Amino acid sequence: MSLQAESTQTAGTAGTDSTPSSATDAEPASTGVVLRAPRIADAARLWQIADESQVLDVNSSYAYLLWCRDFATTSVVAESDGRVVGFVTGYLRPEAPGTLFVWQVAVDADQRGRGTGVAMLDWLVSTVTAPGHPAGGSVDALETTVSPDNPASIAMFSSLARRRGADMVRSDLFDPDVFPDSHAAEDLYHISPIARNNERDH
Repeated sequence: MSLQAESTQTAGTAGTDSTPSSATDAEPASTGVVLRAPRIADAARLWQIADESQVLDVNSSYAYLLWCRDFATTSVVAESDGRVVGFVTGYLRPEAPGTLFVWQVAVDADQRGRGTGVAMLDWLVSTVTAPGHPAGGSVDALETTVSPDNPASIAMFSSLARRRGADMVRSDLFDPDVFPDSHAAEDLYHISPIARNNERDH
């Protein structure tokens, strides 16, 4: 998996030398952006954003259709003026249903630097940890993988952990030699607890 992270200052990509500033800890906001669960009709746009990023591992167009159908309750899209400009895809791990695994984070080029990626992550975490969510309010951890050469993504998830008052632990997961292509290593980041009570949410 690859992540295309952005901070409130610059867009972060794999291999970037930019490190997000502490401004990522601020409440993210993107004027005119609506956050919601994805629909099947959004799948083509998700594939396009991933493809145009030139950073993400681009899945097949069919995969994004299935994602928007089967994992809509654990994913989010950002919409501006009726057009999807970003997405986060995630799922609950079958062997650990209390853990949300974030697969991809992507923001359209013209939205980077506006806090859209951070806003989507916060919205998604708040949604999946809510008692009314199909997961039944049982989600209390988030996992993702990031390659070591992507400090912007690492900083984005570190910021999420701080805002949630959670611990973030890194461990080895996939070494380059397990991939059939020239793929960088993927380190696992485990963040918990991510659920917060109503008093801390406000």
